Amino acid sequence: MSAAHPSPPAALPTRARLAVATGRTVAGASKLVHFGSGSVIGGRAALLVDPDLLRQLTRGREVVVVSATNGKTTTTRLIGAALGTDRPVVSNSLGANMTPGIVAALGAADPIATAVLEVDERWVPQVLEQTGAATVVLLNLSRDQLDRSQEVRKLAERWREALTATPPARVVANADDPLVVWAASAAPEVVWVATGQDWTADAAGCPNCTGRIAFEAGSWRCTACDLSRPDPHVEVGDTGVTLPSGPVALDLALPGRVNRVNAAFALAAATALGADAIAAAQAVGRVQEVAGRYRVATLAGRPVRLLLAKNPAGWHEAIDMLSPAPAPVVVAINARIADGHDPSWLWDVDYERLAGRLVVATGERRHDLAVRLRYAGVEHVTVAEVADAVARAAAAPGAEPGAIVDVAANYTAFQEYLDMVGGPR
Repeated sequence: MSAAHPSPPAALPTRARLAVATGRTVAGASKLVHFGSGSVIGGRAALLVDPDLLRQLTRGREVVVVSATNGKTTTTRLIGAALGTDRPVVSNSLGANMTPGIVAALGAADPIATAVLEVDERWVPQVLEQTGAATVVLLNLSRDQLDRSQEVRKLAERWREALTATPPARVVANADDPLVVWAASAAPEVVWVATGQDWTADAAGCPNCTGRIAFEAGSWRCTACDLSRPDPHVEVGDTGVTLPSGPVALDLALPGRVNRVNAAFALAAATALGADAIAAAQAVGRVQEVAGRYRVATLAGRPVRLLLAKNPAGWHEAIDMLSPAPAPVVVAINARIADGHDPSWLWDVDYERLAGRLVVATGERRHDLAVRLRYAGVEHVTVAEVADAVARAAAAPGAEPGAIVDVAANYTAFQEYLDMVGGPR
């Protein structure tokens, strides 16, 4: 049955209180010995004490679940900012998006705070079932870490089953992604967002009938069944967003059209939960970085801007955010567990779009990247250390003296460089 309107939270049972205390102790010890923030290991310890802790921590609480392959951390942060204009909010906004990270964030929170939860694509069914979230925001699905993640149509199937088994009061979903549309159509109420998404490589086959999806200007449809693009309720413009309640101006500090789309999802979700549209848009517009993404900092004595891109769809958007050619760029690629060990996805990224500038390849798989750039006809060099890579880019012929150097990196490389400039704020 659909999640009811939250009731005032009851006091936590003794076991849940003990689990929260255990999690805090373990997290504090982890921080003390510099093993990281401690949120994940603290959450795991808490769940060993009370496996039902997530259900207990969200009982009687308004919950928003946000999931996608790309953009979920940013959108979670923006929803938190929008809702924070008129209520307390708790969120796992730094990206620990499986159950241990979620319970760690909730354990220290005000019991009446609205929970805005970033959730890994594979964990949506479990989190939705345990939280009874009234609002679910689904942005996109694309290939990511295929050596350890499910194929995207299987993920869409799991989302659809979850929305059928535990239907939320509303879903805010991407009208331009056939996989998301098919999954979200199982929900009783959907707010469709027109994203203008032009990455279609992962949705050529219909998830409903395995037929072919035909993409046309501003629309799409299956050629073999009735699955097609729904009429959107939310539109994204150059200066604002049109919501079901009407247009609202949006002056966004975050770069790129993709972040205007993320902001549209945030405003659609927040206003559906009763937030004032103008106040929410102003709060969203004040967000300047998200867990270090887009941060301008100093690295090796030179100004840099940090960009995160983890998979072909993410790189498609990140390349649009780079300073235009001939400005050089540092591109860093690792292939650790969190990145996916298989870097063959490099061949699915349109790195030809980097032509006309010097690309400085760094990271553990810089030579794989260099091969891809060679076939793309892009001028490039390989440099082992990121500080040296930034210095090489800053000295390139296309670099203006003192100009910010873009450093675009996949997940573990980004985290390394973020630590070098001070970590998330």
